[in-house]
Parts: sequence; C-alpha cells; structure tokens
Amino acid sequence: MKLFLRFLGFLFAAGTILFVVGVAAAAGLLWHFSKDLPDYSQLQDYEPPVMTRVHAANGSLVGEYARERRLYIPIQAVPKQVINGFLAAEDKNFYEHGGLDFTGIARAGVNYIQSYGSGRRPQGASTITQQVAKNFLLTNEISLARKVKEALLALKIERTYSKEKILELYLNEIYLGLGAYGIAAASLVYFDKSVNELTTPEIAYLAALPKAPNNYHPFRQRERAIERRNWVLDRMAEAGFIKAADADKAKRTALGMTTKPTSVHIFAAEYFAEEVRRELYERYGEKKLYEGGLSIRTTLDTKLQVLARQTLTDGLVKFDEGQGWRGPVSKIDISGDWGTKLAEVKALSDISPWRLAVVLEASDQSARIGLQPGREPGGYISKERTIGILPLEGLRWAKSGGKAVTKVGQVINPGDVVYVAPAKNEGQFRLHQVPEVSGAMVVEDPWTGRVLAMVGGFSYDQSQFNRATQALRQPGSSFKPIVYAAALDNGYTPSTVVLDAPLEIDQGPGLGVWKPENYEGKFYGPSTLRFGLEHSRNVMTVRLAQDVGMPLIAEYAKRVGIYDDLPPYLSFALGAGETTLLRMVTAYAMLDNGGRRVKPTLIDRIQDRYGHTVYRHDERECIGCDGQKWSNQPEPSLIDRRQQVLDPMTAYQITSMMEGVVLRGTAAGAGFQKEVGKPVAGKTGTTNEEKDAWFIGFTPDIVVGVYIGYDKPRHLANRATGGALAAPIVKDFLKAALADKPGVPFRVPAGIKLIRVDAKSGMRAGPGTERAILEAFKPGTAPPDSYSVVGYGNGEGSGENAGRAWGQGVSPDADRAVRSGTGGLY
Repeated sequence: MKLFLRFLGFLFAAGTILFVVGVAAAAGLLWHFSKDLPDYSQLQDYEPPVMTRVHAANGSLVGEYARERRLYIPIQAVPKQVINGFLAAEDKNFYEHGGLDFTGIARAGVNYIQSYGSGRRPQGASTITQQVAKNFLLTNEISLARKVKEALLALKIERTYSKEKILELYLNEIYLGLGAYGIAAASLVYFDKSVNELTTPEIAYLAALPKAPNNYHPFRQRERAIERRNWVLDRMAEAGFIKAADADKAKRTALGMTTKPTSVHIFAAEYFAEEVRRELYERYGEKKLYEGGLSIRTTLDTKLQVLARQTLTDGLVKFDEGQGWRGPVSKIDISGDWGTKLAEVKALSDISPWRLAVVLEASDQSARIGLQPGREPGGYISKERTIGILPLEGLRWAKSGGKAVTKVGQVINPGDVVYVAPAKNEGQFRLHQVPEVSGAMVVEDPWTGRVLAMVGGFSYDQSQFNRATQALRQPGSSFKPIVYAAALDNGYTPSTVVLDAPLEIDQGPGLGVWKPENYEGKFYGPSTLRFGLEHSRNVMTVRLAQDVGMPLIAEYAKRVGIYDDLPPYLSFALGAGETTLLRMVTAYAMLDNGGRRVKPTLIDRIQDRYGHTVYRHDERECIGCDGQKWSNQPEPSLIDRRQQVLDPMTAYQITSMMEGVVLRGTAAGAGFQKEVGKPVAGKTGTTNEEKDAWFIGFTPDIVVGVYIGYDKPRHLANRATGGALAAPIVKDFLKAALADKPGVPFRVPAGIKLIRVDAKSGMRAGPGTERAILEAFKPGTAPPDSYSVVGYGNGEGSGENAGRAWGQGVSPDADRAVRSGTGGLY
C-alpha cells in the first residue's frame, strides 16, 4: 500500500513538474511570439485603398481608377442578410467566441484525421477575427508561427474592438475576385447592384468567394461556383437565417452574372475621362488618385458628348471617303471556320456600330460577308456565326483612281477583312474605312468655362492622343477676331475702312520680301473691318496689325489665353502660331460672355473619401446663400470677381461681326441660318497649304470648336477650307443640340448704339441704301461721314510704294469705287 501511495505521489510530482514545465514552455512561446506582434491598434484608423470614381454632371458613372477596386461601406449600411450569408459561410459562431472558435478547431482536427493521406487540403478553422488579423497584420505564410501570432492577435483584437467594427473591417478588406475588394465593389462588379439590392442567391455566391475566388469563377468554373453557392445556402438554412424551402428555391436559380465594365462607362467619353484622370494625377499624385477614394463630379453633359462624338466622326468619315478607298484592313483564309480566324483580327472597340467582317463571296452586285463573332464571358469566342449582305450601293463611294464603282469586285474580294455598319435594310451593310484624317471637338459653356463635351479624335482605342488638348496646331484665320478685337478696343469701329490691296513687307536683311495674299488670290480695295472679318481678308488683317501694333495684339492673345508669348511678327496676326483647340474655344467663350475671363475646366467638384469638398471650380462668392429660413433678409447675391479682359461693348461688336461670318461670309455655305435657325456667330480658319480646317461657332450660351487635319500635317485637299469642312460639323451639332431650345439673340450691353450703315462703305445709310445693316457703335463713335482708308496715304500709300500697294491685282470694281470720287483721305 505504501508502495502504491509512493507511486501515486511520484506520478503527482512528475505531473506537477511536467505541468509547470509545460506552462513555462507555453508562457515562453507566448512571450516569444508576443514580442514581435504587429501593432493592432492601427486598425482603429484603418483607411484602405479605395477607388476614385468620376461622374458626369447628371451623376452617371464615367470611370473608376484604382489598384484595388474597393468601395468602403460602414457596417450600419450593410444589410443584415448579407452579414448572415458571410457568417454562415465563414464563422457561424462569430458572436459567441472571443476570437478563437475552439469548437471549430476540434471539428477541423477530426476532419483532418479522417482525410489524412487523401491529398485534400485540410479544413480551416480560422474565425473572421483571425482572418482580419491575417489580412491586415500578417502574411499568407503557411506556418505554425503565423498561426500562433494570428491566434494571439485575434484575442487582442476581440478585447479591443466591437464585433461590428471587426465585421466592418472584414467585409471591406476581403478579396472577392474579378479585381473586387470588399462586398460593395463585388456586388457592383458581379451583379451591377448595390449591396441593398442583392438577392439571397447572389448573397450566397459572394459569401462563397473569400476562400478561393478563382476556384469559383462565374464563367470559367461555373459548375463549381454553383455548387459552392448552394453549399452556402444550405449553411444559411442550417443556421436559421433563411427557410429550407427558400434555400431550395434559391439553389434552382442561375448565377445571373451582370458584370460591370472596368473601363470608361459612358460611350464616347474616353478622351474626356482620360483628361480628367491626367488632371487628378497632376493635382494629387498617383497614390491619391488610385487609392484615395476621391469622388469627382465633372462638367460632362452625356447627351452633348454622344452628339459631339457622332457629328465629328461623321464629318471625318465623309471627308475621308471623298479621298477614295485605301483597301481592306487585313486578309484571311476563309476555308474552314472563318469565324475563329476573323476573331483574331484586332478590331477597334469604340466605334460601334461598325464591325469587322470578312468577304465570303463576291458577285457584281453584292457580296456575302461574315461578321466578326463576339466573345462570351470568360473570353471564349462565340460559336454563333452571322452572315450579311454588302450591296453595290453600300460601297459606291469607294472610288480608286477616280473611277466610278460599277462592280463589287473593283473594291473587295473574298478573304478581305473590312469594316461595315448596318444599312437601312435589315441584313444589309455599308462599307467603311477608318479615316486617316483626324481632328477634335470641344463644347464649352461660355459663362463658366465648363467643358460640356470633348472628343479628341476618331477612336480612343486607335490613339489615346487627345487632339483637343495636346495637339499644337496653327489656328489660321480663326485667330483674326483677336486682332480685330484689339483694334476695336483702341479706337476703331466695325465701319473703319482698311485697304485690301497688294502689300510688300521687307522682313530684314537676308529674309526677303513677304507678300501676304488672300485665299482667293484677289483684292477688293478699301473695305470695312466687318467685311474683312466676314470674308477673312488676310492682307487687310496684316495692314490692321501694322497699324495697331503686334505687341498690343500679343497682349490681347495672352489675355484670352490663346498664347502665352506671341512673337511680334506680322504673320502671327494670321494665326501662324501654334495653340490648342481648347485654348481657342475658351478665348471665343470670353468674346461670347462679354469679355469676362473664364478658366476651362472638366471638373466641377472634388470630394475626399469622407465627403468633404476639397476643390470647387466655381469661385464666385454667394452672399446670403447660407440662410436657413426666410426672415425678410436681402436676396442672395453672387459676387463675381473674375477679371474683365475685354470691353463688353468690344466683345459685342466682334460677336456681331462674326454673326456676319455665318450669315454672308466664309461660313455662309454651311447653312446655319436655314438649318439651325437661331442666332449663331463664328469664324472659319484655314492654314497655309490647306493643312488644317477650323471653325469655332457660338450661340449666347454654348461655344463649339472643331479642327480637322492629319496628325502629321499635310495638304488636306483642294478647297478644303474651314467653311467647307469644319463649319458643317459645328452646324450639325448645333442643329441637334438646340433643336428643343428657343432662339435667343446675343445680349446687347448697355451703351451700344445700333445704327443703319451701308454694308459696303460703312457710312451711314440713307433712305435709298440697298444693302443696309445694323452696326454696333460705342458711345462717342458713329459711322464715318467721309471715306478714309487705313493703309493708304501713311507712307506706304505715297510715291512708288503707293503704286505697288494699289495698282496690282485690285478688283476693277473696287478700283473704280475709290477713284471715282467717293472722296476723303485714302
């Protein structure tokens, strides 16, 4: 008995020693792993990378920029059923345990023993708290050390943070596949819904993803995805979150994916969105742009943007087709499955409804074509094959060498890959080709500088170069209104007469003599400033610039933002300097709004991730706008401190003169008066050798600018002027944009006098004057009573120089008009 008691004592002592040693070892291990634990207090100030979202003026989503597509959502905004789905799938005892689920650990241990040697991955027993610890503070390393640290951190996190905070961290951090982080982004990416709109089977599918999103890919692993989703539905029913009958019903539904695009979300807005992205990058840097969760409200008018894209591309295509057919995009072997081969040909993705097609058969009157098959979700080529007919009428434009097209075979042959678009008759198509020529369009609000639409080229997929903001081009005669504005601001009137006659300018030693010419090669003698601007007379403009002085013109060009430092050479008065379309449109906006400075902007407002406004374009001060209720206080008023860069009366005079450009000048042939039917002013521009064609037009409340030219400037075509190419595009845009809006006349500023004058001489009109117009005069000015001519009799107009200036190439009618005694100083 004593021996037995001694043995028990020995066992007790040994057990005690082992227990003490075990406790000491465990304490040592805990101390060892605890000393290197990350600081979990950083979770309190957790700011995950959140994507920046860009919206149009009407709230439509334009684009998203992120390294991790995440939208942070507070736990209070997460529907209860969404939480239940993730708890059922990941941690059903979440609200009962203190960070470690010992029941789950035991269950995982039993499962491991049962499946030992099967090669299957062991079942995990990590709680949501442990996953938070791993995802935020540790790595994905598979080791005992990491698991111990994970468990220790989970216990500390549970003691520090509420269950709701832990869930909020988890549901916003987890990766759920397809580039989506967190449930808010995932619900948009997978189903194009907010979390509040998710159905039970959709919630179950998202809850199935945290373990291994790629294993349950909705397209590549559809069967496994459905199986895993159904497993989650069973767990939800088992936990009492849904009824068994509802789970069975949900399991019979399809996955129902409606994936959200990751690129620009508004068709035709690619150039606009990229310009916004560049500005954000320059303003805030890369990290803030892609991780800062900024919310940007842009100036984009979605309807005007689509219209601008359509009218510009139509104009580019019309001009390009007039230059003839250049041949197919590619050629493929049509034997066997032509669809698979055609699918491999790269097509531009942003020129819908154009599609690539291959010619299968060709007869004299038509061709049988096969359309490029689409791709199913997951990138697989569709097995569906669509056949169409390309009739002779659909390719008659495709002349080559000037020969009329009488047979389809003159243009295309079997195996040719070409672009086509649906024709009016169902099943028939029209041939197209991607234009070589390019251009840009900008639409701006003249009162605020808000860019309502921007198109930087034919196709963003083809070229990301934004010709509206990055292309430096010569504006040609579209710069002339600035020259005339400088003159009107300094003593001239629209009725001032300037000599339009041959002119020779000595450029200095070794540079020769410059002889500016008018586009038509003719001269019209003494003409009013209005006539000179309406008909874009180059020689008149040079004489005016000589008289006004190029330094003053350079100052005006700087004021309106066209050039920062215009060289003082007379050729620059004809638009020889390079600038951008956006700068030109903004300058015209200042002419339109009465001479007030505006800064062009694509962004109205920027908010940070917390909703605080960090930038606002409108800098006007609103006095009295913060009133909470009406208490007979004065009405709110806006204080506009923007600089007045041009006399409002000068701005109106130039606007009135540019109305004449549209009604009877170089843009009259575009048909503004007949087709738009509302007051429009504008100016054409055609550069040397017809390399660029410009038109900038405006109404009282909108400015539209277009230029057309090759990216490597070269001759466009004979008679390819701004009035023939660019003005019709602006006309088509304004016709559609203003179709449902009333015609509003340009605002006449106080002090302006409207006086009837003779349109030809500029002098006051009499009772029998046939061509009389209303001309705008400032206080203290009036139509001339005598006929005086700028550029005649001031050194250039005397002796030998006078003979050179006046006798060469002048229209006989103009010569008789001056020499027959109209009188005055010449």
